[in-house]
Amino acid sequence: MSKLYIVPTPIGNLDDITLRAIKTLEAADYILAEDTRTTSFLLKHLGIEKKLYSHHKFNEHATAASVAEAIGEGRTVALVSDAGTPGISDPGFLLVRTCVEAGIEVETLPGATALIPALVQSGFPCDRFCFEGFLPQKKGRTKRLQELAQESRSIIFYESPFRVVKCLEQLGEIFGQERKVSVSRELTKKFEQTVRGTIAEVTEHFREHEPKGEFVIVVAGCPKPEKERKKNRYANDEDED
Repeated sequence: MSKLYIVPTPIGNLDDITLRAIKTLEAADYILAEDTRTTSFLLKHLGIEKKLYSHHKFNEHATAASVAEAIGEGRTVALVSDAGTPGISDPGFLLVRTCVEAGIEVETLPGATALIPALVQSGFPCDRFCFEGFLPQKKGRTKRLQELAQESRSIIFYESPFRVVKCLEQLGEIFGQERKVSVSRELTKKFEQTVRGTIAEVTEHFREHEPKGEFVIVVAGCPKPEKERKKNRYANDEDED
């Protein structure tokens, strides 16, 4: 049956592609790719020959309707981004929404994404968390960080190597230099690294060591005041009784 498939691709290590993802890409009538050159490399590695069309942030408004129309006429389409799951800080949302509104079935495959490995290996609570993706580069950046300063859940950001030091400096100014942070880079790749410590310590590390690769920053949630911690503990005791 014709539908839109959302297919995660590896964030670095090509061995992370799933068997189901490979079968889906093989079966699709064509593939929408954020960058056809990147996806061509992956398909060549997998031994898949398939028509590729560009679908990225600069043309997704214009192409979403035509893609939905093609699926409605019986085509099966797979959407991939350069790395990870489409729609998570990558193009995909507009196409999914367009298909849903048109009554077209959308099926999302589970697979690679950078935020979950970074969160789990941070050592911070991961039963509940707040994913922020990329912060605004200019307007609204400081305001958003101020809104998050009292967030009690672990907070996850994506950042480029060119802005990671600046981002950590801003986190220190607003969240406090002693707040704990875990910064992972190049996840699943040869030079994967995670640096943990206070914001002050990790900021100094990346001042001394040039940031390279793609970064995921995980900040510990704001500690609850002692009075609130005691209140929650008493409430839990009562629930157990």
